[in-house]
Amino acid sequence: MPQLTWLITGCTSGLGETFARAILERGDKVIATTRGDVSRISSLAEAGAKTYSLDVTAPKAEIEEVVKKIYEEHGIDVLVNNAGYIEAGLCEEADLESYQTQFETNFFGVVKVTQAVLPYFRKKQDGTIIFVGSSGGIGGEPGAGPYCATKFALEGWYDCLKQETAHLNIKSVIFELGFFRTKIMDPNNIKFRSNPIADYDPIRNAVVQFVGQMNGKQPGDPKKAINIMIDVVKGEGVAEGKALPERLPLGSDCLATLRKKRVNDLAICNEWEDVIRSTNHDE
Repeated sequence: MPQLTWLITGCTSGLGETFARAILERGDKVIATTRGDVSRISSLAEAGAKTYSLDVTAPKAEIEEVVKKIYEEHGIDVLVNNAGYIEAGLCEEADLESYQTQFETNFFGVVKVTQAVLPYFRKKQDGTIIFVGSSGGIGGEPGAGPYCATKFALEGWYDCLKQETAHLNIKSVIFELGFFRTKIMDPNNIKFRSNPIADYDPIRNAVVQFVGQMNGKQPGDPKKAINIMIDVVKGEGVAEGKALPERLPLGSDCLATLRKKRVNDLAICNEWEDVIRSTNHDE
């Protein structure tokens, strides 16, 4: 396969940084971005990546200017919408700001960057867009209301975009990740802004305990997941000879969540089918 140029958002650490290094090791070109000063990702520049400052929460016009500069200087073949973080909080306790801030990065940031890249993909009738989804976009989890809301929104927007751009030879795939051992659950990264309500004390305490126990002990290996994601885009390795999937869960925990959700959905459809169909007009 010819050498590809990958634009990746959120490369300061975690999946983004790992993604950039894995792509470079495969011989492709990387455009690594971060919010603020590019010195934050200087190690990626030393490894061979081109680095740019790109804040996904910036006004759309600013994002478009950065993307234009990147495309004119390097071109773009693959967009990896990776930037994101977790706003934790129980649904009633989390303040509105938590929801708004979470959506600005995890959802609206993805929309703005994707919209900035799409004109170039449409013009050349080619390109691939990667969306980093989550098991939290398949089934909600206690204490993750703001985060899960953004990932569910992303799933719906992705489905629409994929159908609307298919005739333009623009490919897209969403990878739904379970718990992978990155720094996303580190106390310095996870946000837990909450207005405690006594009735929820047991659930909140259990969530805090779970996060503490899970941090640094997540079952998933991010390097393995990212190599699979690259294989899928390039049609190599584990993806050789296979069609590009619409969505691909990664991680045994995510697979369990997906199966449980779909089995439950199917059971409801089977039990309530007559009632569901009864809502049509008689004629």
